[in-house]
Amino acid sequence: MDSEDFKNFLGITASICAILQFLTGILVCQKVIQNKSTGDNSSFPFVSGCLSTALWLRYGFLIEDKSIIFVNAVGSLLFIAYVVVFYLYSIKTEYIIRQIITCGLILLATLLYVKNASNLEEAQNHLGLICTGVTILFFAAPLSSLMHVIRVKNTESLPYPIILASFVVCIQWLLYGYLLEDMFIQIPNFLGALLSGFQLGLFYVYPTNNKSKLYSSDII
Repeated sequence: MDSEDFKNFLGITASICAILQFLTGILVCQKVIQNKSTGDNSSFPFVSGCLSTALWLRYGFLIEDKSIIFVNAVGSLLFIAYVVVFYLYSIKTEYIIRQIITCGLILLATLLYVKNASNLEEAQNHLGLICTGVTILFFAAPLSSLMHVIRVKNTESLPYPIILASFVVCIQWLLYGYLLEDMFIQIPNFLGALLSGFQLGLFYVYPTNNKSKLYSSDII
């Protein structure tokens, strides 16, 4: 298998794993629908997910990469569906609307800038930086819960399968970014792999006796 075949293989497997990871949101939405309430779950990860996948989708078109286009097109549709579910079952819809407007304005401003940019290469670099920043913020979301885990020395609140899936997906996209020689793909996935790896390490430092709680469906 030459490098081009390996890149195509990695792009396909990384896309499949990323979509499977996106699909974990169905578990959260299923719980929301059953309870007919969003409870303590925040809509922001899903709203920011819409922004992140939409930006990466535009970046994929700029660099003409089919794997990035496909996975983020599917991701955008899934995150939009999740946001709709949260909006329908939330008693604080004004917060969701504010989040949607804020992320929508950021997306609109970015897309208009790229469309009207005179220097396409410069616009690509700027869009890559924005995508990287948004993805890093997305990966940084669990940091508050990690502090709680370290403080109580208990990992029962962490969803092991989802964290493991995130680690695998980040490693795959990191390798894919390396093959493309694209730092904007490499950097956020390198940081995501570090964060996921750190969380996985906590399961060995603070093992839980109740294994069933490792399979919690709450990803927020």
